[in-house]
Amino acid sequence: MSQTESRTETVEKVEKEADHHPYYRPKDAATLILIDRSAAVPKVLVGKRHDNVVFMPGKFVFPGGRVDRTDHRIPVAAPIPPELEANLLQGSPKVAASRARALAVAAIREACEETGLCLGRPGNNGGARLDGPWKPFSEAGLLPDPSSLFLIARAITPPGRIKRFDTRFFTADASAIAHRVEGVIHPEAELVELVWVEIGSRPLADLHPMTKKVLFELEKRLAAGPLRHDAPVPFFHFFGGKMQMELLAGTA
Repeated sequence: MSQTESRTETVEKVEKEADHHPYYRPKDAATLILIDRSAAVPKVLVGKRHDNVVFMPGKFVFPGGRVDRTDHRIPVAAPIPPELEANLLQGSPKVAASRARALAVAAIREACEETGLCLGRPGNNGGARLDGPWKPFSEAGLLPDPSSLFLIARAITPPGRIKRFDTRFFTADASAIAHRVEGVIHPEAELVELVWVEIGSRPLADLHPMTKKVLFELEKRLAAGPLRHDAPVPFFHFFGGKMQMELLAGTA
């Protein structure tokens, strides 16, 4: 595992919330940013949230959510690359290798659940059928495939919030989509619309501030050439009363 770079810089001030809020331990979560690079300007997939949901109603978001218990034990078509695993093991709180795998798998599950787009490949599951959120993979003769994922950033929600997440932001090329589930997007769903939009376009201007920071990091990575695991990974976390960005050295 590579050493964490010592450079830490303040990227923004976060107002302290009321002291009476209890401390909540952040929950591990994963987000997947799918990229279409078939044109000169890359596009990313965003979904518009329903106007009646509590969290960010009507906003454009990337699919994502908390790690589920099934994410630890679900069979996969290929293991996560060792370089990706090493990147996921960096930063604090630390996670075990099994948790790193679960984070990558969670990103794939959430994308399939929320958008109907599933990243997978044919694999040997010993004839057993997957159920629950993994049923679309089983029906298509696939297993989830985390081998095409890259880690772009990690961010922990500041303390004092009622909901806190330790989120890993992954990206993958649209060519990794192996199956599409019909009927996931509709007027009463969590996401009512899916749109492929060019990076820098208007729908992305209304993203959550932290998500915009992550997207900016992705844009820089894409401008530098093919995605690589050895690029520094920004880690946004609250320390000393401020939000800090710590650069985690990528692994070759």
